[in-house]
Amino acid sequence: MSYYFDSETNVQSKEVTTHSEINGNLYTFKTDNNVFSKKGLDFGTRTLLENIEIKNIDGDVLDFGCGYGPIGIFIASNTNSKVDMIDINKRALSLAQVNAKINKVNVNIFESDIYSNISKKYDYIITNPPIRVGKDILYKILIDAKEYLKENGHLIFVINKDQGAKSTMKDMEKYYHVKLIKKNKGFYVIDCQTY
Repeated sequence: MSYYFDSETNVQSKEVTTHSEINGNLYTFKTDNNVFSKKGLDFGTRTLLENIEIKNIDGDVLDFGCGYGPIGIFIASNTNSKVDMIDINKRALSLAQVNAKINKVNVNIFESDIYSNISKKYDYIITNPPIRVGKDILYKILIDAKEYLKENGHLIFVINKDQGAKSTMKDMEKYYHVKLIKKNKGFYVIDCQTY
């Protein structure tokens, strides 16, 4: 789990090439040890990507905690949005750069510890957030997102029922207009809009 917290890793690299079909399009992703979902596209991220209204995504988009890059790469390949991708994990960032080239998308990838290196506002922040960082840090990520969203901007994230989806949704109503986009096998895709 150190990939949630550490920028560097001493876990030996063992790259794997995976293939994922998302909404009828095939993507190739290189993954590695000490990067989230090393075996390929996880069910939560798949549920998120297959259920966001991609035709409505436009403008400036931030893929928060990008890992090896599936969210930002999917958004960039299906929209005209300007996509930034951030993570704390240098190995993940390096993989995301490689995967952006493999999948022929133009994205801006850089290191950031939560929002420490973010200096602009976005129309969308889209994330499969790092649940295992604990509730305090998770809520900091979700609540502080509003400081980096434009007026009527959207934070879209996926969370499992067993990891507190219902209570998280209710708690976010103090800060956003909250809408449930989709429930799928315990995963909730949630849209939080600023006002």
